[in-house]
Amino acid sequence: MTYQSALIALTISATIATSVAAQGPRRALPSGRATTEVSLTFVDSAERAGAQPAIIRIDYGQPHLRGRKLLTDSLVPYDKPWRTGANGATKLTTDVDLVIGGTSVPKGTYVIQTLPSRAGWKLLIQKDVAQSPMAAAMSYNPANDVARIDLRQTALKTPLESLTMWLIPSRLPGNPRGELVLAWGSISLATDWSVK
Repeated sequence: MTYQSALIALTISATIATSVAAQGPRRALPSGRATTEVSLTFVDSAERAGAQPAIIRIDYGQPHLRGRKLLTDSLVPYDKPWRTGANGATKLTTDVDLVIGGTSVPKGTYVIQTLPSRAGWKLLIQKDVAQSPMAAAMSYNPANDVARIDLRQTALKTPLESLTMWLIPSRLPGNPRGELVLAWGSISLATDWSVK
């Protein structure tokens, strides 16, 4: 390496370091995005086994408690539809017709909200009609309800810092089915799902 090329390399390194330092310190965002999904594949023939899998997916903003109490007017209020996540609408996308909590949900994309009350929680599945994810998250119109499903509630022994959702498939034979679980703080909520 010549003196000139070493000087150029040193100048480039110093310029990059100065540029990064000038941007200021970085910090973590208050919440991120998370996804849970189940892939459904055919296993009855080699031809169908090669087909694209059908997907059931929930995409949501994942808020964190960070010392806050969950059921409060400022975080998750009782008796008001809650967007069930952070920063945008929680979306359920399914490539197959489903039955969730005993209610038929045709294949498509939906907005998920919940309705917490002292008597129990409901899962609200709505048509996705909003122009933007934030508008869908912040608005609730009962006319857009596809399903209102009672959720089974249990207390968690160890509280969860972050809202977490799971689509848990069953290993039992027969039609694909499983459980949809939402948990945050010391609350776990669940309902059953199956392919129609």
